[in-house]
Amino acid sequence: MNNGKEKPKVIVLGGGVAGMSAAHELMERGFNVSVYEAKSIPGGKARSMTVKGSGTNGRKDLPSEHGFRFFPKFYKHITDTMKRIPYNYNKRGVFDNLIEGTNLGLAFFDRAMLPFVTEFPTTIHDWKTMLTSLFDNHLGLSKEDVEHYVERLWQMMTSSDIRRLLDYQRISWWDFIEADKQSEQFRQVFAGLSRILVAAKAKEANACTIGTVGATLMLDMVTPGGSADRLLDGPTNDVWLTPWHRYLTENGVEFHMEAKVTSIHMKDGEVAGVTIDHAGQTELVIGDCYIFALPVEVMAKLVNEELIKADALLAQLIPLSDSVEWMNGVQFYLSEDVPLIHGHIICMDSPWALTLISQQQFWNNYPLSEYGDGRVRGVISVDVSDWEAPGILFGKPAMKCTREEIRAEVWEQLKRSFNHNGEEVLSDEMVVDWYLDEDIHFPNPHESVNMEPLLVNRVHTWSMRPNAYTQIPNLYLASDYVRTNTDLATMEGANEAARRAVNAILEHYQIDENPCKIWDMYDFDLLKAWRSNDENRYERGLPWNGKIVG
Repeated sequence: MNNGKEKPKVIVLGGGVAGMSAAHELMERGFNVSVYEAKSIPGGKARSMTVKGSGTNGRKDLPSEHGFRFFPKFYKHITDTMKRIPYNYNKRGVFDNLIEGTNLGLAFFDRAMLPFVTEFPTTIHDWKTMLTSLFDNHLGLSKEDVEHYVERLWQMMTSSDIRRLLDYQRISWWDFIEADKQSEQFRQVFAGLSRILVAAKAKEANACTIGTVGATLMLDMVTPGGSADRLLDGPTNDVWLTPWHRYLTENGVEFHMEAKVTSIHMKDGEVAGVTIDHAGQTELVIGDCYIFALPVEVMAKLVNEELIKADALLAQLIPLSDSVEWMNGVQFYLSEDVPLIHGHIICMDSPWALTLISQQQFWNNYPLSEYGDGRVRGVISVDVSDWEAPGILFGKPAMKCTREEIRAEVWEQLKRSFNHNGEEVLSDEMVVDWYLDEDIHFPNPHESVNMEPLLVNRVHTWSMRPNAYTQIPNLYLASDYVRTNTDLATMEGANEAARRAVNAILEHYQIDENPCKIWDMYDFDLLKAWRSNDENRYERGLPWNGKIVG
């Protein structure tokens, strides 16, 4: 029902997770939707790729990823959408292609890998005890180290939303945990975890984001029914993005690939059209309203004087676009499968903050012998989270290395993380092939360029981030930099932003359709009494005290 109103034609600029999510929600509500994506395939940062030319004798090219996919238990928005994407005979669509990772490993240069969680408790008896148990595993931390860190997590979890937003967004995670006053081992473990888990430097990222997300991830591990993480049971395109794209096109969504938006045209305070470079040809695309589902560094370049005149807040996208870091993938294709651990692994001593997963154990329906030249039996999928720290072979940061130097450095850091006491878990002879994320370009021999960096929630950036709606009545924003409950540059944040953009369209055009559901995040439901008391204290100008009453 739309009360007789004609639904506006919606132009979605960007075919990543945010753009596809917006198209999905609009399509289900009967809108005419066209998506314009700069790349040749949809999916954005979530897409998988292939090692072009690697397949021989009729075999498929080797599968590769921008970075391994990670679906924490606290995700609500993107997983809800996945349940509405048909896939074979799955009752819950592509959501049923997610597999629980049963463990999380911590790898070191000087000792064997440690499991972060070996088993989950069956009852909840004391939150602090559960959190403390995570770090009681020979990490070299003192009792005082653990107690201090758990106390900071406890403060974050029992603080009210208003205190988190107005106070903790203004302080770095490093300062919040008072890292300068703690032991060297404390700084290595706890500041390092934030660098690896969310590609954020503890000295730069705000405490609200790092603290709430970190606490939520850890509680997901230790609460009854918890899990370390969830992963897809095949290459991302195969088991998620291609079925999604097919479902949208079959239901009327138009996709225009290799179509890059180059400028935005304004007239009378509204968007009159956008110029698209489509396969080398320039065209003017006109719709009734426009959802810009583009990364912040791309959107910032499109902001012009006319846009700022119509909505001054859009000018903040320009400085916000500097708040990005690199987090890109490298795959090593091995002649034998090396499972390592059933889940993700964090290389704690790696200067490049490597995280990885041994992929084949989760891809049971995708035998690697059918790819490449037939010799591959295992894949180690690695994310490089720190591109600015010097490496151990060449003494250079990753962004200053050549392609081959990146390969050699990452492989060396992996070998030092797993080969101990004469046991060679990873050997040079195992490597059949390797692949570096195609978004890493090498315009000259001395420095690489990342075509798709990752937004980081630095201190004071919340005020720069826009809402999904703007003061321009037919311009909407759907991307991971938009203000959301998720408050993190992830697939979850992108999906939530898209839902908010669609809801704003429904309201502005007075379309009588059910709004997209928006979930609260980081509620810590069992701690509501503490959080309620803290809200009362905040309103009275009092500091956090961690109590239920008083």
